[in-house]
Amino acid sequence: MPKKVVIELKDVWKIYKMDEVEVPALRGVNIKIYSGEFVSVMGASGSGKSTCLNMIGSLDIPTRGQVFLDGKDISKLEESDLARLRGRKIGYIFQVFNLIPSLSAIENVELPLVFQGISNIRRLARARELLIKVGLGHRLYHKPSELSGGERQRVAIARALVNDPEVLLADEPTGNLDSKTGQEVLALLDTLHKEEKRTIILVTHDQTIGNRAERIIKLKDGNVIEEAKR
Repeated sequence: MPKKVVIELKDVWKIYKMDEVEVPALRGVNIKIYSGEFVSVMGASGSGKSTCLNMIGSLDIPTRGQVFLDGKDISKLEESDLARLRGRKIGYIFQVFNLIPSLSAIENVELPLVFQGISNIRRLARARELLIKVGLGHRLYHKPSELSGGERQRVAIARALVNDPEVLLADEPTGNLDSKTGQEVLALLDTLHKEEKRTIILVTHDQTIGNRAERIIKLKDGNVIEEAKR
């Protein structure tokens, strides 16, 4: 049985205007992400990698072409409907963690559930379960300033999982970590992929990190120049 296409970019162009000059960041990109895949999107600075990330994550819409999330063309959705679909389907892990400094680890993780009207007891139970899963059962009530970089990224991963998304989108997730801690975070992503069959899209400029994926998509000057399975 063929795997389901979770995210698809069809002939996607993204053109930014700088004064009177048009600067194409993506030039007719075609990408399919299948359910259960571990894919890395790679490219140097200026390759269009960040713009591609925004398209894959439905954080932006193309100038031309179409982006489908779970079979729905995002350009045809109201922003509120898109936000709900995105919230159910995709968990985001960023290089800078994006944790709220005044909240504890467990409060940071439960936050996305607050906006969904989930009860306090269920929110806390879910957040605790995920923090234990990522190895932080002993740090539930510590604030980000009291955690190491690796622990903060683990909190961010737990928060990304709190809605049980089908897809995890990781943008340079080890960029602010030392190599040992970075390897631990990557090992955690490997586990989530292999044991829970999560679809993971890893965006990186680092070949060594990108090579952990099953499929590698390389960008240059806004074009997909190479796509290979490992």
